Amino acid sequence: MATVQKNIRESLHHLSTPEKARKQMRYFKTGKNQYGEGDVFLGVKVPDQRKISKTFYAECSLQDIDLLLSSKIHELRLTALFILVLQYQKSKSETQREQIVSFYLHHTKRINNWDLVDSSAHHILGHYLHNKTDKTVLFKLATSGSLWEERIAMISCMYDIKKGEFDTGLEIATILLHNKHDLIHKAVGWMLREIGKIDMNTEETFLKAHYREMPRTMLRYAIEKFPETKRQAYLNGKIR
Repeated sequence: MATVQKNIRESLHHLSTPEKARKQMRYFKTGKNQYGEGDVFLGVKVPDQRKISKTFYAECSLQDIDLLLSSKIHELRLTALFILVLQYQKSKSETQREQIVSFYLHHTKRINNWDLVDSSAHHILGHYLHNKTDKTVLFKLATSGSLWEERIAMISCMYDIKKGEFDTGLEIATILLHNKHDLIHKAVGWMLREIGKIDMNTEETFLKAHYREMPRTMLRYAIEKFPETKRQAYLNGKIR
Protein backbone atom coordinates (compact mmCIF):
# COMPACT_ATOMS: atom_id res chain seq x y z
CA MET A 1 0.00 0.00 0.00
CA ALA A 2 1.31 3.44 -0.92
CA THR A 3 2.53 5.46 2.06
CA VAL A 4 -0.01 8.25 1.61
CA GLN A 5 -2.93 5.82 1.61
CA LYS A 6 -1.52 4.01 4.62
CA ASN A 7 -1.15 7.29 6.48
CA ILE A 8 -4.71 8.37 5.66
CA ARG A 9 -6.14 5.03 6.75
CA GLU A 10 -4.13 5.03 9.97
CA SER A 11 -5.11 8.63 10.73
CA LEU A 12 -8.80 7.81 10.33
CA HIS A 13 -8.61 4.64 12.39
CA HIS A 14 -6.80 6.54 15.14
CA LEU A 15 -9.73 8.97 15.37
CA SER A 16 -12.48 6.36 15.12
CA THR A 17 -15.12 5.91 17.81
CA PRO A 18 -17.23 2.71 17.85
CA GLU A 19 -20.20 4.46 19.46
CA LYS A 20 -20.23 7.16 16.79
CA ALA A 21 -19.89 4.49 14.10
CA ARG A 22 -23.04 2.77 15.38
CA LYS A 23 -24.95 6.06 15.30
CA GLN A 24 -23.70 6.83 11.79
CA MET A 25 -24.76 3.44 10.48
CA ARG A 26 -28.30 4.12 11.67
CA TYR A 27 -28.31 7.73 10.45
CA PHE A 28 -27.05 6.86 6.97
CA LYS A 29 -29.52 3.99 6.55
CA THR A 30 -27.09 1.09 6.19
CA GLY A 31 -29.62 -1.64 6.98
CA LYS A 32 -30.91 -4.26 4.54
CA ASN A 33 -32.74 -2.73 1.56
CA GLN A 34 -31.95 0.81 2.75
CA TYR A 35 -30.16 3.29 0.50
CA GLY A 36 -26.85 2.93 2.36
CA GLU A 37 -26.92 -0.85 2.65
CA GLY A 38 -23.40 -2.25 3.02
CA ASP A 39 -21.78 1.05 3.95
CA VAL A 40 -19.23 0.66 6.76
CA PHE A 41 -18.40 3.42 9.26
CA LEU A 42 -15.38 3.93 11.50
CA GLY A 43 -16.99 6.71 13.51
CA VAL A 44 -14.81 9.71 12.57
CA LYS A 45 -16.09 13.28 12.80
CA VAL A 46 -16.32 15.23 9.53
CA PRO A 47 -14.08 18.10 10.76
CA ASP A 48 -11.39 15.54 11.52
CA GLN A 49 -11.73 14.10 8.03
CA ARG A 50 -11.34 17.59 6.57
CA LYS A 51 -8.16 18.12 8.60
CA ILE A 52 -6.74 14.84 7.31
CA SER A 53 -7.60 15.78 3.73
CA LYS A 54 -5.77 19.11 4.10
CA THR A 55 -2.73 17.28 5.44
CA PHE A 56 -2.47 14.78 2.59
CA TYR A 57 -4.14 16.24 -0.51
CA ALA A 58 -0.96 17.58 -2.10
CA GLU A 59 0.75 14.19 -2.16
CA CYS A 60 -2.26 12.15 -3.32
CA SER A 61 -2.41 10.98 -6.92
CA LEU A 62 -5.67 10.20 -8.70
CA GLN A 63 -4.67 6.54 -8.38
CA ASP A 64 -4.51 6.98 -4.60
CA ILE A 65 -7.94 8.61 -4.61
CA ASP A 66 -9.29 5.85 -6.83
CA LEU A 67 -8.18 3.21 -4.31
CA LEU A 68 -9.60 5.18 -1.37
CA LEU A 69 -12.95 5.53 -3.19
CA SER A 70 -13.04 1.77 -3.77
CA SER A 71 -13.22 1.16 -0.01
CA LYS A 72 -16.41 0.07 1.74
CA ILE A 73 -15.44 2.40 4.58
CA HIS A 74 -17.50 5.56 4.30
CA GLU A 75 -14.91 7.87 5.86
CA LEU A 76 -12.25 6.78 3.38
CA ARG A 77 -14.54 7.65 0.49
CA LEU A 78 -15.55 10.99 2.01
CA THR A 79 -11.96 11.92 2.82
CA ALA A 80 -10.99 10.96 -0.74
CA LEU A 81 -13.64 13.36 -2.05
CA PHE A 82 -12.49 16.14 0.27
CA ILE A 83 -9.02 15.60 -1.19
CA LEU A 84 -10.36 15.66 -4.75
CA VAL A 85 -12.22 18.92 -4.08
CA LEU A 86 -9.05 20.50 -2.68
CA GLN A 87 -7.05 19.35 -5.68
CA TYR A 88 -9.66 20.80 -8.01
CA GLN A 89 -9.69 24.11 -6.16
CA LYS A 90 -5.89 24.28 -6.20
CA SER A 91 -5.60 23.34 -9.89
CA LYS A 92 -3.63 25.82 -11.93
CA SER A 93 -4.93 24.92 -15.38
CA GLU A 94 -8.11 24.03 -17.21
CA THR A 95 -6.46 20.75 -18.25
CA GLN A 96 -6.02 19.73 -14.62
CA ARG A 97 -9.61 20.66 -13.82
CA GLU A 98 -10.88 18.68 -16.83
CA GLN A 99 -8.91 15.65 -15.67
CA ILE A 100 -10.45 15.85 -12.19
CA VAL A 101 -13.97 16.31 -13.58
CA SER A 102 -13.52 13.31 -15.85
CA PHE A 103 -12.27 11.27 -12.89
CA TYR A 104 -15.25 12.38 -10.81
CA LEU A 105 -17.75 11.38 -13.49
CA HIS A 106 -16.11 7.98 -13.89
CA HIS A 107 -16.48 7.29 -10.18
CA THR A 108 -20.12 8.19 -9.53
CA LYS A 109 -20.87 4.62 -8.42
CA ARG A 110 -18.55 5.20 -5.45
CA ILE A 111 -20.07 8.60 -4.62
CA ASN A 112 -22.89 6.64 -3.12
CA ASN A 113 -24.36 8.39 -0.15
CA TRP A 114 -25.95 11.80 0.17
CA ASP A 115 -23.14 13.43 2.14
CA LEU A 116 -20.58 12.23 -0.41
CA VAL A 117 -22.59 13.93 -3.15
CA ASP A 118 -23.30 17.08 -1.17
CA SER A 119 -19.64 17.55 -0.22
CA SER A 120 -18.36 17.38 -3.77
CA ALA A 121 -20.82 17.84 -6.64
CA HIS A 122 -21.18 21.64 -6.71
CA HIS A 123 -17.53 22.19 -5.78
CA ILE A 124 -16.26 20.13 -8.73
CA LEU A 125 -18.88 19.57 -11.43
CA GLY A 126 -20.94 22.64 -10.60
CA HIS A 127 -17.94 24.94 -10.65
CA TYR A 128 -16.56 23.40 -13.82
CA LEU A 129 -19.82 23.83 -15.73
CA HIS A 130 -20.42 27.39 -14.59
CA ASN A 131 -20.37 29.74 -17.60
CA LYS A 132 -20.26 26.76 -19.98
CA THR A 133 -23.08 26.63 -22.52
CA ASP A 134 -23.05 22.83 -22.80
CA LYS A 135 -24.40 21.27 -19.61
CA THR A 136 -25.60 18.08 -21.26
CA VAL A 137 -23.82 15.99 -18.66
CA LEU A 138 -26.19 17.21 -15.94
CA PHE A 139 -29.24 16.14 -17.93
CA LYS A 140 -27.68 12.73 -18.59
CA LEU A 141 -27.08 12.29 -14.88
CA ALA A 142 -30.58 13.49 -14.02
CA THR A 143 -32.15 10.89 -16.32
CA SER A 144 -29.71 8.04 -15.59
CA GLY A 145 -31.97 6.13 -13.21
CA SER A 146 -29.18 6.17 -10.60
CA LEU A 147 -30.18 7.74 -7.29
CA TRP A 148 -26.71 9.14 -6.69
CA GLU A 149 -26.20 10.47 -10.21
CA GLU A 150 -29.61 12.14 -10.05
CA ARG A 151 -28.64 13.80 -6.78
CA ILE A 152 -25.28 14.83 -8.26
CA ALA A 153 -27.14 16.52 -11.12
CA MET A 154 -29.34 18.51 -8.74
CA ILE A 155 -26.69 19.45 -6.18
CA SER A 156 -24.23 20.46 -8.91
CA CYS A 157 -26.65 23.27 -9.77
CA MET A 158 -25.97 24.89 -6.41
CA TYR A 159 -22.91 26.63 -7.79
CA ASP A 160 -24.94 28.40 -10.48
CA ILE A 161 -27.74 29.11 -8.02
CA LYS A 162 -25.35 30.81 -5.59
CA LYS A 163 -24.26 33.00 -8.51
CA GLY A 164 -27.87 33.99 -9.21
CA GLU A 165 -28.28 31.74 -12.28
CA PHE A 166 -31.32 29.49 -11.96
CA ASP A 167 -32.26 28.18 -15.42
CA THR A 168 -30.37 24.87 -15.29
CA GLY A 169 -31.39 24.21 -11.70
CA LEU A 170 -35.05 24.72 -12.55
CA GLU A 171 -34.76 22.44 -15.59
CA ILE A 172 -33.18 19.68 -13.50
CA ALA A 173 -35.81 20.21 -10.79
CA THR A 174 -38.53 19.76 -13.41
CA ILE A 175 -36.97 16.52 -14.65
CA LEU A 176 -36.82 15.18 -11.09
CA LEU A 177 -40.24 16.45 -10.03
CA HIS A 178 -41.84 12.99 -10.07
CA ASN A 179 -38.81 11.04 -8.89
CA LYS A 180 -39.75 8.34 -6.38
CA HIS A 181 -36.87 8.67 -3.91
CA ASP A 182 -37.04 10.73 -0.75
CA LEU A 183 -33.39 11.82 -1.12
CA ILE A 184 -34.20 13.39 -4.48
CA HIS A 185 -37.29 15.09 -3.05
CA LYS A 186 -35.06 16.64 -0.37
CA ALA A 187 -32.38 17.69 -2.87
CA VAL A 188 -34.85 19.39 -5.22
CA GLY A 189 -36.65 21.12 -2.36
CA TRP A 190 -33.34 22.29 -0.95
CA MET A 191 -32.23 23.78 -4.27
CA LEU A 192 -35.58 25.53 -4.71
CA ARG A 193 -35.18 26.99 -1.22
CA GLU A 194 -31.70 28.22 -2.18
CA ILE A 195 -33.17 29.93 -5.22
CA GLY A 196 -35.76 31.57 -2.99
CA LYS A 197 -33.05 33.01 -0.74
CA ILE A 198 -31.83 35.02 -3.73
CA ASP A 199 -35.01 35.51 -5.77
CA MET A 200 -38.28 34.65 -4.08
CA ASN A 201 -40.29 35.52 -7.19
CA THR A 202 -38.44 32.90 -9.24
CA GLU A 203 -39.00 30.21 -6.62
CA GLU A 204 -42.68 31.06 -6.25
CA THR A 205 -43.24 31.11 -10.01
CA PHE A 206 -41.93 27.55 -10.13
CA LEU A 207 -43.88 26.48 -7.07
CA LYS A 208 -47.18 27.91 -8.30
CA ALA A 209 -46.78 25.91 -11.50
CA HIS A 210 -45.83 22.64 -9.79
CA TYR A 211 -46.48 22.56 -6.06
CA ARG A 212 -49.72 20.58 -6.28
CA GLU A 213 -47.97 17.73 -8.10
CA MET A 214 -44.64 17.65 -6.27
CA PRO A 215 -43.99 15.19 -3.45
CA ARG A 216 -44.83 16.51 0.00
CA THR A 217 -41.25 16.31 1.26
CA MET A 218 -40.00 18.30 -1.72
CA LEU A 219 -42.59 21.00 -1.06
CA ARG A 220 -41.84 21.13 2.66
CA TYR A 221 -38.13 21.60 2.00
CA ALA A 222 -38.80 24.29 -0.62
CA ILE A 223 -41.07 26.39 1.63
CA GLU A 224 -39.27 25.78 4.92
CA LYS A 225 -38.28 29.45 5.33
CA PHE A 226 -41.60 30.93 4.21
CA PRO A 227 -43.74 32.86 6.69
CA GLU A 228 -46.01 30.39 8.49
CA THR A 229 -49.23 31.73 6.92
CA LYS A 230 -47.88 31.33 3.40
CA ARG A 231 -46.32 27.97 4.23
CA GLN A 232 -49.67 26.63 5.41
CA ALA A 233 -51.36 28.03 2.32
CA TYR A 234 -49.02 26.00 0.11
CA LEU A 235 -49.43 22.88 2.22
CA ASN A 236 -53.20 23.20 2.04
CA GLY A 237 -53.29 23.86 -1.71
CA LYS A 238 -54.63 27.40 -1.39
CA ILE A 239 -51.98 29.23 -3.44
CA ARG A 240 -53.02 30.16 -6.97
